[in-house]
Amino acid sequence: MKEKLDLTNIPKHLAIIMDGNGRWAKKKGAMRIFGHRHAIQAVKDAIEGADNLGVKYLTLFSFSTENWSRPQDEVRALMELLVKTIIDEISLMMKNNIRLITIGDVSSLPKSAFEKLQEAKKLTENNTGLTVILALSYSGQWELTQATKRIVQKVSKGELNPEEITQQTVADHLETAGIPDPELMIRTSGEYRISNFLLWQLAYTELYFTPVLWPDFRMEHLYAAVEDYQKRERRFGKTGEQVKS
Repeated sequence: MKEKLDLTNIPKHLAIIMDGNGRWAKKKGAMRIFGHRHAIQAVKDAIEGADNLGVKYLTLFSFSTENWSRPQDEVRALMELLVKTIIDEISLMMKNNIRLITIGDVSSLPKSAFEKLQEAKKLTENNTGLTVILALSYSGQWELTQATKRIVQKVSKGELNPEEITQQTVADHLETAGIPDPELMIRTSGEYRISNFLLWQLAYTELYFTPVLWPDFRMEHLYAAVEDYQKRERRFGKTGEQVKS
């Protein structure tokens, strides 16, 4: 499928809501964590596929602030799985020049998960290839709230004039400051919502929904999403005639 794609029109930033692990496990008659474990290959395929296409940034919605309300056994198993995956994949990230960063309230993660994340980020910080962004303990509303607090603090200290606040000011105080907004967002499992993900950044993002459950997601599904993206006309509020002129 890669041969069908226009490699001069690849999203610079691709975001994915990885949904459907629990339903996948239920179909197999297994516990939810079974689906999470089998989703690791989907993550690998998404990273490899994005890297093959020349995507610069890949954001994976891994764990939302709302996910903390799930059963504690599932949350604990998810955190253990996160630590194991980071340990298993760090050498491959180094080999493939992949940089790992995070967005979200990672300080709320269990100590072992937080420390392994920090270690992986430090080891890969000088890599210049694909940047993989894990959204962990993250939500768009939380991010906007934190950005607002940072801006208010600067105003209260006299470092920022309220009249000078622009859209760029807000963008500069988000978790993704310095990173271009996604051109394409993929959500698996057939759900048609963005679930509190990158609320500011998705303003003009093309949305692609697939019924494929996340553990079944493979490189060809990513290529299909990019192929669909390339058929769209991105107008950003302009008319089609203005875009073509």
